[in-house]
Amino acid sequence: MESKRWRLDRFISHKLGINRKHVRLMLAQGKVTVNGDIARDVAQIIDEFSHILCDGEVLQQHSPVYLMMHKPVGVVSATCDYKHKTVIDLLNREDKDGLHLVGRLDLNTSGLLLLTNDGRWSTALMSPENKVAKQYLVTLAKPITQEYVSAFAEGFYFEYENITTKPAKLEIVSDYQARVTIVEGRYHQIKRMFGRFRNPVVALHRESIGALSLDAQLTPSESRELTQAELELLSKP
Repeated sequence: MESKRWRLDRFISHKLGINRKHVRLMLAQGKVTVNGDIARDVAQIIDEFSHILCDGEVLQQHSPVYLMMHKPVGVVSATCDYKHKTVIDLLNREDKDGLHLVGRLDLNTSGLLLLTNDGRWSTALMSPENKVAKQYLVTLAKPITQEYVSAFAEGFYFEYENITTKPAKLEIVSDYQARVTIVEGRYHQIKRMFGRFRNPVVALHRESIGALSLDAQLTPSESRELTQAELELLSKP
């Protein structure tokens, strides 16, 4: 989802229903502030989170929202669905309809999910070029062997899409559990990779995105806003 950006004069002209000549005069008279500073440049670029005050009238005062959720199994990663409860339905916030998902988790996958109203932030976080790692705890139906480790590191060829997955890290936790770290999100990727060994995934839980881990205090369906320190963790390469 893309972030909205405008020229300051066009925004004020549209918001107040006045021509841009009048807007230029207001700017010259110092009647417009952007984020607390007097604005003079008609071509200044603003976005949906810029605080705009015009001759004492607040034209815009939206704030960015960044949430982490402990997504439970059985809830869809969508803003609207006619069959299942969605992650948006789990939120008790007045601004929830303005939020979107940063990536998705399958219906039967649980764990860390991010939501925001900041399109530039979510686009950067999910961009394949940035290679943000996602770590999952995977429970399998059959025992795991060392053979899996090298196979995941080499990548798997998916004939349907005609692509080879990027190298993934697999750490064996126990006979039936492994931690898998991937930097992409192909359709049912982890389940399909284990499918090459004819080993069905029994449970899939996302533990972290980049350096950000799911808050252990959050129970399934709960969410909270990210702290500034957590936002900084996600900004690290």
